[in-house]
Amino acid sequence: MGSLPAIARDSERGALLAVHVQPGSSRTECVGIHGDAIKIRLAARPIDGAANDELIRFIADRCAVPRAHIQICAGSEARRKRLCVKEVSAQVLLARLLPQNGKEMEQV
Repeated sequence: MGSLPAIARDSERGALLAVHVQPGSSRTECVGIHGDAIKIRLAARPIDGAANDELIRFIADRCAVPRAHIQICAGSEARRKRLCVKEVSAQVLLARLLPQNGKEMEQV
């Protein structure tokens, strides 16, 4: 788990999170670590911002924050994104997103 600090870090604006998305999946889920980002499959197509909306909804639900506290800081039209999540620390963000099954996350 030594690469996790590169995935999420605290900033003045909130926790910054590196995400790699895979739109058009059968369901929305966090599936593992992809390089220096968390990989999230999205059950939405990248049409008219639907995938970004689904990503924000998923992060908000998993982290128990309002959707308005999540902003896509970079990569809004790319698979690789950087999110800013207000009022949550990077440590709490990772704890709420990573699988809680007792195993290390799969490297994908």
